[in-house]
Formats: sequence, structure tokens, C-alpha cells
Amino acid sequence: LKNRIMSTSHACGLGDENHMPGAVYQAYHAAKARGGLALTMFGGSSYVSEDSKWTTGQLSVATDKVIPFLQQFSERIHLEGAALMVQITHLGRRAETNTQAWMPTLAPSAIREKGHRSIPRQMDRDDIKRIIKDFGDAAMRCKEGGLDGLEVMTHGHLIGQFFSPDTNKRNDEFGGSVENRARFGLMVMEEIRNRVGNGFIIGMRYAVDEGMTAGQDFDDCVAVLKQFEADGLVDFVNANYGRLDTELALVTDCMPGMQERQAPWLSSAAAFKREINVPVFHAAKINDIATARYAIQEGLLDMVAMTRAHIADPDIVAKLMRGEEDRIRPCVGGVHCMGDNRPTCFHNAKTGRELLFPSAGSAKSTKKRKVVVVGGGPAGLEAARVSAERGHDVVLFEASNRLGGQLCLAEKALWRQDIKGIIDWRQKELDHLGVDWRLNIYAEAQDVLSENPEVVIVATGGIPDFDLIEGGALCKSPFDVLGGEGALGESVLIYDGTGRHSAPTVAEVLRRRGKRITFYSVDDVPAKELTYGERVIWKKRFAEDGINFVGDHSLTGVERAGNLLVAKLRCDLTGRMSDLTVNDVVIDAGVLPASEIFDALRSKSSNNGKTDLDALAQAKPQPSFDAQGFSVFRIGDAAGSRDVPAAMFDALRLCATL
Repeated sequence: LKNRIMSTSHACGLGDENHMPGAVYQAYHAAKARGGLALTMFGGSSYVSEDSKWTTGQLSVATDKVIPFLQQFSERIHLEGAALMVQITHLGRRAETNTQAWMPTLAPSAIREKGHRSIPRQMDRDDIKRIIKDFGDAAMRCKEGGLDGLEVMTHGHLIGQFFSPDTNKRNDEFGGSVENRARFGLMVMEEIRNRVGNGFIIGMRYAVDEGMTAGQDFDDCVAVLKQFEADGLVDFVNANYGRLDTELALVTDCMPGMQERQAPWLSSAAAFKREINVPVFHAAKINDIATARYAIQEGLLDMVAMTRAHIADPDIVAKLMRGEEDRIRPCVGGVHCMGDNRPTCFHNAKTGRELLFPSAGSAKSTKKRKVVVVGGGPAGLEAARVSAERGHDVVLFEASNRLGGQLCLAEKALWRQDIKGIIDWRQKELDHLGVDWRLNIYAEAQDVLSENPEVVIVATGGIPDFDLIEGGALCKSPFDVLGGEGALGESVLIYDGTGRHSAPTVAEVLRRRGKRITFYSVDDVPAKELTYGERVIWKKRFAEDGINFVGDHSLTGVERAGNLLVAKLRCDLTGRMSDLTVNDVVIDAGVLPASEIFDALRSKSSNNGKTDLDALAQAKPQPSFDAQGFSVFRIGDAAGSRDVPAAMFDALRLCATL
């Protein structure tokens, strides 16, 4: 391998309708290979048997149909100078019945998993024999496909379910002692090795410690692995930590986000490396080059896996080689990539859309234009950055005293302060690209027109929407609270009508100030609009902070009662009405576009403010780019109330062809 940086297998959800790694899937990994890493692994949870399915985007290595896809894939990655491996597995009790032709799920013992919810039956000897053969067949397909190797996922999956006494209650030769619990895994690995030979790399994704609630502690994990090492069955260990059988465990142990410290399990992986004699790889929030460099220099790891870091920036190694470490787009640990069954980054809209945006960077435009961006929030910052990267002359106006817009409020949540990395990186990029950004200017039409623009991009965000609630004028918004506008009383009702971050952030901030919080939501759980990786952390923090959550309610009105407010609430399940008297009511019902400057400019523009939506959806140039005069467009919340990733995507697909 040409360096020590890699990306681990993950279920990116880009497989085609036949569970094959087609063009979209390959393009995603090719971008990372082109960016300079040494090894990209793909196909998290690629299934070897038909009764091991979990999600529609999961890859199959269970039939020969995959071989030509693998041959094409491996050739493509090798041409980029990287190695390619796949993860294969049987999910055991983590399989889901309704995604696998309604077949029963299997496990060492009939113990249900909370996360994937299936109730398995205990495997019999025929099941064991069949699945061992399936692993061998799948491994041969991987070898015929030209891959450099494979890893077998054991952690939490079928083989790991045999390893752990928590999930293996058998009283035959496959249960009880360390030797017995390892037996099924040894038989699988022996089958694979016998089928593919010694020249093909075989590793294991393996839990080195299941943590405080463990079925397997560190010593037990070492004892099990040493049996595989002694038999020469593994060429490397890809070290995991903890559990993955609940959403919370998966998020905190396996894919820690911004609520966790940097590289939380590096010391555990390093300790495991000291006990064995095969190379050890590891991934868990190794987000920055400094941590990766330390892990290699100190001999803690043999390969450092920067998987989510490469989702944020696939060009990490290339930038290092160019001496541009400070220009690496940071992974802020937002775990937006842990949802939607595709590797969407919170602030890199190209990831997972490589066929829509085929160039590695933004290729230079053939014509330099004067671009004016109004608004320095997420959409405006990205529009200015991409336009400048295309070679245009860019001016950005921001009304407040700092860049960032709603991101400046998002970082108020105690566990989301790393979000400011999105702002900091873009501000540095704007400086590097020569963008003229101006603060404390509430731009009006004349300010914009005085710049003689050819393109105007309105990214002015939105204003809180109180219109749908009678008495809304008596309420405050998250912008008011997090922006420090006005004091609040001791009791506060927070009403969440969006299921996003703003209302929970207000709840956390006010609870830490000692306020008595009641949190009502139109949804049945907090933060329902978010990915499971974000949602489960909010659920945990609400429980820790003692925030009273009441779901499935609508706020129908607010009335004044002396110095207090009376909130009128309706249970959406029963229709029952109730009143709650509090000092203050905070409402998040989304925003209405702040459209004043757009409305002032559209009649003067060549396109009358119209956006060709077909062109936008396909990331093709707007027809009005070449018209006389100037074109004006609106993006982000100025076009409609959405979230930060949507704002970033708006900006990218408009400006990438400008």
C-alpha cells in the first residue's frame, strides 16, 4: 500500500436495485481513490446468503452476478492507484425479515436484537453447514472479481453472535467455552482460506472489547482472536469497539459523532495490537490528520481509517501531498452521513453524487463573471466559495457581524460546537479564493446594483414563521432565544413543529440555565426529521437533562393571562384539548423566506427571478446565465424552509455550472 490512510467498509446505500455496485457506487469510491488514499473498502454488510438481507441498498455477493461488477470496479480503483477490498457477512439476527423475501432470521440462539428488531430462530447444523459454504462461495467471487482482499464482518453479526456469551446460549460444541464459541467463525475462515488460497488477503472486522455492558470483555476478545491468528486464518484485524445492537450503541460506540471526543477508542485498538501479531486497522472518529499522524507515528495502528473524513473530503491525501493540509474540508462529526441510505455529508453535497458533479473540484468557467451573493449563511457561503472556485469575481454581503447564519446558533448546543468548523473552513476558503466578503451591511437593491453584477444569488435565509398559530406574536423563536434577545421566565413551553435541531437546542440551552422546560412536538419523538445518529443523541440528552417531552400534539393558540401565557394544545391522537400556563412560549415552525431584496431585484433582472428547475435538478447551467443584464436566483431558506445540507446542495448545483 502506498500510504497508511484508508476508508473502511460502510453501508453507503448506493447499490443498484439488484444489490450490485454499479456506476453510482463505483464513482463514490473512485473519488476517494483519486484523492490519494491507499485502500478503500466497500460493501459494508455485503451479504453472502439470501437470508442475510437488511436494506435495499445493501450489496450482494451471494450470486455470480456480482463478478463482472467487481471486475469493472477493481480495474477502475486500481487505475487510480489504490487497493480495493470488500466486507462480506451474514447478519444473523440483524437481518430483517421484510427485506429478504420474508425468510426467517437465524442466530446462534433465539435472542432478539433491539436495533434491527427481528426475532431469530436458533440455527441447526444444516444452517451452519450451508452458511459456511456460502461464505466460501462469496469469497471466490471476490477473488474472481479482481479484488485485493476481503474482510469478514464479525462484530455484532452472525459470527460475532457466536463469539459473545450474551447472544450465544448454546450447550453444544458451538457454545460455552471460548474454544466452542470461536468454532463457527474458525470453520468459516478455514473455508474461505481453503477456497481462495494464501495469496488473497483475508481480514476480520472485529470487536476488541464490547464495553461496560459487554458479553465479551477485552481479555475474552483477545483469547478468541488468538485462535484465528494461531491457525494463520487472518491477515489483519479491523478493530471495532462496543456494541451495535441498539441505535444508541451504534452511534456512541461504532460511529461516534460530535458529542464524543476525538478517536475515543484508539487506546483500546492500540492495546489490542500489542496482544496480537497481525496488522491492526481502526476507524472511529479519526477526523483530522494530526490524530492520524499520531496513531501511525506512535505505532498504535498499522492503517488509520478516516472513513467519514473522506466523506467530507475525498481529496485529503492529495491536499497533504500539495502542502495544503489547512485546506482539507473538516468532518465535523455531524453524522448526517448516517441516514437516507447514502453517504451524504452535512457540508459536502458532492459526496454520493459524483456522477452529477464529475469534476474533482469545480472546473474553471470559460467566462469570468461578476457574482454578488447576499447573505453569509450556509447557502451564501457555499455559493460564494463554489463561484470563486470557478474563477468568478465574487462579492458577498452579510448583514450581521460574522459569517455563518443559522450555524452560529446551531453551535449553541453544548454537544454541537464542532459545527463551527463548517464556518471556519469556508471563511478560510473565501480568503484563499479572493472573495470580497463584507460584514455589517444590510444590502439593499442599490448596494447590489452598484457592483454591476452579472449574477446575483440571494441567500438571505428566512424569518420565523408564527403565522399559523393564533397569538403567535406573543411567542419567541429559537433565533430570539439563541441570539440572546430578551430574558425568559422560569417556566417555558417549547413547541417543535419541524423535527429539526433548533427546538431541541433551545431546550438544552434553557435547561442548563435552570429553566423548567416542557417540550411539545407535532411528532412522536424529538428531532424526528433528523438522521437516527442525530435523533438518538437528542433522546439521550433529553433523558439526562430531565426534559419533559410530549409528542403528537398541535399548538393551536397562545393567549395572555396577566404576566403569563396560556398555550392551547390539542392531542393529535385523541383530539383532547388542554391548556398549559407558562412564563414563555418558544415556537419552531420553520421560516418564511426573507425575500425583500429578491423581490426588489427580480423585475430588474433578465430572468425575472426564475430558476429553471429541470436544469437545477440535473446540475446543468441555467439558460439565463448568458442573457444580457443580470440574473437573480434564490437559494437555501430564501427559497424555502429546509436544512443546512439542502442549502449547501442548492448552492452547489446552481454555481457548479456558473
